[in-house]
Amino acid sequence: MPDFSAAELTAIALSLKVATVAVLCSLPFGIALGWLLARRRFPGKLLLDTLLVLPLVLPPVVTGYVLLVMFGARGVIGAFLQEQLGITLAFRWTGAALASAIMGFPLMVRAIRLSIESVDRRLEQAASTLGAHPWRVFFTMTLPLAGPGVIAGAVLAFAKALGEFGATITFVSNIPGETQTLSSAIYGLMQVPGGEAGIWRLTAVAVAISFAAVFVSEWLVQRQRREGEA
Repeated sequence: MPDFSAAELTAIALSLKVATVAVLCSLPFGIALGWLLARRRFPGKLLLDTLLVLPLVLPPVVTGYVLLVMFGARGVIGAFLQEQLGITLAFRWTGAALASAIMGFPLMVRAIRLSIESVDRRLEQAASTLGAHPWRVFFTMTLPLAGPGVIAGAVLAFAKALGEFGATITFVSNIPGETQTLSSAIYGLMQVPGGEAGIWRLTAVAVAISFAAVFVSEWLVQRQRREGEA
């Protein structure tokens, strides 16, 4: 087993914590938005689609800077959260979770949207005809049938959050023990002589976790496709 230092283990644990919180907090919004885009037509849908994909095509440092301006101590939202609720996001691990959630959100929503679109609407219509409330139809029929896609989207967002660097380091910096995630720890080791061993150790961990996450996601998508063709 590789001989990880205390700082490296802390960075790994913090990355897992940040990615988990990012996914859990964004998943309800991802499901709601995925359903909205899959099942409803409304003015501005194309604009919403474009805004949703924007974090994936913008330079991550731009996203991080926007977060810093909005959620920093002097930002409109950040000042309100700090003064009224005592919540500080900038230069805290919670800010890293926010940045990671935003960067992984488009991948999550896309997987959930495609999964909901694959659910036969005739089943939902039949349940509604029999008197089922729309909420009951969603929670007892649509969501379970789209379950593999929801899980796949969450796993993809987790993998993206785990490897997020640009937006995170711009918004919360690289503070050991507080905001130093796996990616920023690797970046930090690149700046010091003799850091190659640590870089390889952390890189191996990042590759292993990301590979496992993407593998599970692809397996779930293929499983859902096979069930749909059956």
